[in-house]
Amino acid sequence: NVKKSWRKVHSVTGVVPRSRHGHRAAAIRELIIVFGGGNEGIAEDLHVYNTVSKQWFLPAVRGDIPPGCAAHGFVCEGTRILVFGGMVEYGKYTNSLYELQASRWLWKKLKPRAPRNGSLPCPRIGHSFTLAGGKCYLFGGLANDSEDPNGNVPRYLGDFYELELQPLMGARGWNVPDTKGGGPSARESHTCVAYASLGSPKLYVFGGMQGCRLNDLCPASEFKTCQPGFPGAPAAVKISKVTQQHLLSVATFPLTIYLHNLTFQK
Repeated sequence: NVKKSWRKVHSVTGVVPRSRHGHRAAAIRELIIVFGGGNEGIAEDLHVYNTVSKQWFLPAVRGDIPPGCAAHGFVCEGTRILVFGGMVEYGKYTNSLYELQASRWLWKKLKPRAPRNGSLPCPRIGHSFTLAGGKCYLFGGLANDSEDPNGNVPRYLGDFYELELQPLMGARGWNVPDTKGGGPSARESHTCVAYASLGSPKLYVFGGMQGCRLNDLCPASEFKTCQPGFPGAPAAVKISKVTQQHLLSVATFPLTIYLHNLTFQK
């Protein structure tokens, strides 16, 4: 086995981002793109780090530039990045969807159609937003039901949406998949990753918070069936649960945890 080791990156130049939390990052070729987060206010700038030159820079973005946000959804497909939801100021959450074409540093606000079988996702933070097979899957998060902009009435979410993307740019619309099995409980600050094995792709949801920290692991496995009028789309999602006993043979089961990351390595 190859031993893995941490090493601090030194000799960094350019416009270095200030310290923050609740931000998101993605890699496009040799670039690491960082957006959002908060620390004494929400960070608005888009920061990019070149791993070859070891230099930070602020690209000249244009178009429908989104406000800074924290605890948002952030996925990367090719050279485009999609940003959904997040906190734009204290107690104020959003359900806006933005797309960044990183090849041109062009932002665009997207307005995909509402689901045929439900309403649009509500404003939220701490949700998962996962790319799999040309679609983004939104699960859970935390909503604020307070009518007072300075108040906070938290509501944990357990809803599940599918966003169908257009090739290269844009999004067609939201869908609420029919699900089977016992799905994950409502939660926020969890992780969700997609894994495509020899069979159908799976989504693995781990951890999070619902007033307390969670350490369960819930995969969602798609059925490869078609829905009339929506060619190629899965008509149902089968949800099952991986128990601690299933994992004891390969690893020590993690402690209850939230605000973490989960990554598949092939």
